[in-house]
Amino acid sequence: MTNASSILNNAFLNKGTAFTKAERKQLGLTGALPARVQTLAEQEKQTYAQFKTKHPGLEQRQFLMDIFNTNRTLFFYLMGQHIVEMMPIVYDPVIADSIEQYSDIFVQPQGAAFLSVDDIASTKERLANAADGRDIRLIVVTDGEAILGIGDWGVNGVDISVGKLMVYTAAAGIDPSQVLAVSLDAGTNNEELLNDPNYLGLRHPRVKGKKYHQLVDAFMDATEELFPKALVHFEDLGRDNALDILQQYQTKRPVFNDDIQGTGIICLAGVLGALKISKEKLADQKFLTFGAGNAGMGIANMLYDELVRQGMDPDEARRHFYLVDVQGLLFNDTPDLTPAQKEFTRDRSEFANADELTNLAAVVKAVHPTVMIGTSKQPGAFTEEIVKEMAAHTKRPIIFPISNPTKLLEARPADLLKWTDGRVLTATGVPFDDITYNNTTYTIGQANNALVYPAVGMGAIAAGASQVNEKMLAAAAYALSDIIDPNAAGAAVLPPVARLEEFTAKVASVVAQSAIDQGLAAKGVTDAKKAVLVHKWTPAY
Repeated sequence: MTNASSILNNAFLNKGTAFTKAERKQLGLTGALPARVQTLAEQEKQTYAQFKTKHPGLEQRQFLMDIFNTNRTLFFYLMGQHIVEMMPIVYDPVIADSIEQYSDIFVQPQGAAFLSVDDIASTKERLANAADGRDIRLIVVTDGEAILGIGDWGVNGVDISVGKLMVYTAAAGIDPSQVLAVSLDAGTNNEELLNDPNYLGLRHPRVKGKKYHQLVDAFMDATEELFPKALVHFEDLGRDNALDILQQYQTKRPVFNDDIQGTGIICLAGVLGALKISKEKLADQKFLTFGAGNAGMGIANMLYDELVRQGMDPDEARRHFYLVDVQGLLFNDTPDLTPAQKEFTRDRSEFANADELTNLAAVVKAVHPTVMIGTSKQPGAFTEEIVKEMAAHTKRPIIFPISNPTKLLEARPADLLKWTDGRVLTATGVPFDDITYNNTTYTIGQANNALVYPAVGMGAIAAGASQVNEKMLAAAAYALSDIIDPNAAGAAVLPPVARLEEFTAKVASVVAQSAIDQGLAAKGVTDAKKAVLVHKWTPAY
């Protein structure tokens, strides 16, 4: 490959038409590009005009991926100029469509590493090949078993890792040359994929148990050797593995599980924001989580930990929670409980009609929750009857339907406002425009992990933190909730995506400071704000 080709085909080095005449001569690019030299701003304007000609959704995402594959600087400059418009395209909810069609529309691997349960011995080699000598500081890894809202998508799930890393860079300024998306290909139980001639992953049922964990351990050992300063972000692992893997490594390495911890942080921040508006106390709330998988349990644990941090007795704190899953309210004798669920189950003796609490409506009527959070992937589950029943027993009901994509939402905010006569304090897992109800315009908070995980990652990386613990996560939640204006009419419970880059820097500094205060930061890191600023990458030529 000629020098010109190697540069123009390297997304980290390529400037396209922005190479100056002097650079073109020096790099052997004279004649390899049209005569005109453009600025980055001119390239962005031209590229955005092309973007607007594409059909909304997947076609726009494919166009943006072409830019991503060609010129990382232009891609992130473009995204930064249009963050509110492009976040749903490169990430949630359009990413679900991209994952489902990944094998059909595959063009190039986008720098990801593909590890195989059928060839565990080659794990280190595969990671090194994909990194190609880069100084990796952040890894997002998935096995594709539990892509939120759409389930097991095998190797296609690597797109979620790529998308998460885009948000890390766009929001927090993590250098895109220092990140790595990783697929743990353990097979798939998705029959549609196994029967699809275009499917690009291992064509056998998903491997479980000892061999699966051998792959995870080989991956973690290899990353420690190859990338000793890297934070490992686990994404969309299955319910059987996610918590076990997090607990195995969370005190040994800087690791983070977004589905468990990220969802927990954003919901804690949202609840704290809602309580700033309602002027109520966390200790006075009753929490109902509808959906007791990784996300639901992460939320319950984060809220529980905060109650304990505020001085509540642990046993008393647990009594503030009601978990509802497919079986109904989870009791201590419910079959097949996970270890996480067992911490929050109820005793049947608490209820005269315990045997009837097999659905959400019955549970809401029995317990009168003040906070209801949905991670159930059951569209429309928060019905008018249920919401009105809840609202009849609390002045400002806090209701977060955060399942995604949009088609799986438990309720839409316009309905929640209508059914509660504007009293609801809500946030959703996907973006919604402002809603006017009874002459008040309500801004709908987006309880999307993208508001918080980039800050957690940047803070941990900037501090050189040896681990990511609950104190750091709670600090992030409080910092996020402090940004809202509780006195504004129709105020959102979370800050807007439009200010993502601004508040991510603030929250990252708080996370880094927590690491410093706890003695978990790298030697010599004493100034959190300076550390974050030093690590921040800006898209510029």
